[in-house]
Amino acid sequence: MQALLEHFILQSAMYSLIAVALVAFLESLALVGLILPGTVMMAGLGALIGGGELNFWHAWLAGIVGCLLGDWISFWLGWRFKKPLHRWSFVKKHKALLDKTEHALHQHSMFTILVGRFVGPTRPLVPMVAGMLDLPIGKFLTPNLIGCVLWPPLYLLPGILAGAAIDIPAGMQSGSFRWLLLAAALLLWLGGWLGWRLWRSGKAAADRLTPYLSRGRLHWLAPLVLGAGIVALVALIRHPLMPTYIDILQKVVGYPAA
Repeated sequence: MQALLEHFILQSAMYSLIAVALVAFLESLALVGLILPGTVMMAGLGALIGGGELNFWHAWLAGIVGCLLGDWISFWLGWRFKKPLHRWSFVKKHKALLDKTEHALHQHSMFTILVGRFVGPTRPLVPMVAGMLDLPIGKFLTPNLIGCVLWPPLYLLPGILAGAAIDIPAGMQSGSFRWLLLAAALLLWLGGWLGWRLWRSGKAAADRLTPYLSRGRLHWLAPLVLGAGIVALVALIRHPLMPTYIDILQKVVGYPAA
């Protein structure tokens, strides 16, 4: 799959847009998204946007189309094949995750559909389970549309930032700026993830990381890492190359020519 996408990308911008739509579609498709490294692929495609090889707005639209197709086909599959799906071995293997998704949809259907779009393990499951539960289309439509509009740029963003950084002229402390950008991004992401684990530590069941990331340890580790990320971000903002980087990003997200 990845080799096929690379071949497409090297051909033309149109093939790159097809690749964005295809990755968004497969990442959203029932169960397929559980085994596809779609997040990494979206970031890689985002690097093309950051490097100026692919139009941001066109890629965003392609991502929305792929996302909507994947979600609505998944919803239909869940509605049409609810009984056979319960007997499928692959579904039984992920029964615990399916049960949690079903419970969340029963409790807060619209919120679960919207938030589930941004959570890796539940993204390809929520639409299918919603269909299996015969959720009214009206309840599924609005949060699904909002999620599919917001999801593509968020998942393309890491690649966009990296691609734009590559275009910074050599010299003029460009190396230190790129390392600082990477450190700020990683620390802020890690701090947010640790904060999320801290928030859910009293509600979620223990997993493989619980012995290493206990609630007591998270109380000081999460704010420490997040604070380091904020310090790195402030240093990045004050870096002499930040105006140049902002100019590159503004060109990347500029409106397409009429």
